[in-house]
Amino acid sequence: MGSSSFLKVVAKNFDVLAGPLITLAYPLYASIRAIESKSPVDDQQWLTYWVLYSFITLFELTFAKLLEWLPFWPYAKLIATCWLVLPYFSGAAYVYEHYVRPFFVNPQTVNIWYVPKKNIFSSPDDFLVAAEKFIEENGTEAFEKLASKAEREARSKRNSYHKIFDEDE
Repeated sequence: MGSSSFLKVVAKNFDVLAGPLITLAYPLYASIRAIESKSPVDDQQWLTYWVLYSFITLFELTFAKLLEWLPFWPYAKLIATCWLVLPYFSGAAYVYEHYVRPFFVNPQTVNIWYVPKKNIFSSPDDFLVAAEKFIEENGTEAFEKLASKAEREARSKRNSYHKIFDEDE
C-alpha cells in the first residue's frame, strides 16, 4: 500500500519533480561542460537554450494569471523544454534560427542590443570581407558611391581641421 501511494504522488507531481532537473540542472551541467570544451557548437546550443529559457520565463511571469487557468501548462512546458534541451532534437537551435534570430537580426533594423566582441575591422581581411559582402548585396556602383562619399567627408574634415589650426596661428 505504501509504495503504490508513493508512485501516485510521484505520478501526480511528475512535472514538479522533473521540471527543475530538465530545465535547470541538466542545462547547467551541460553549459559548464560546453564552456570547458574547445567546440563552439555546444557553446551555441547552450547559449541558445538559455536565451529561449529566458523567453519562456518572461512569458510565464507576464501571463501567470492566465496560465493558472491552464492545467496542462506545466506538462506542455516540460515537453517543450525536453525538445529544446535534448541534443537528439536540437529544438533550441531550430527555434532560435527560424523565429528568434530573424526577429532580432534583421538587416533593415538597427539592433541596439548588439555589442561587438572586437573591432569589426581588426584585420585587413575583415575589411575586405565586409567590402565584398557589400558589393555582393548592393553592387559595385553603390560601393563606388559609398567610397566617394567617404572620401568627400574625409576631405571635408581635413579642411575644417586645417582651418581651425590656421585661425589659431
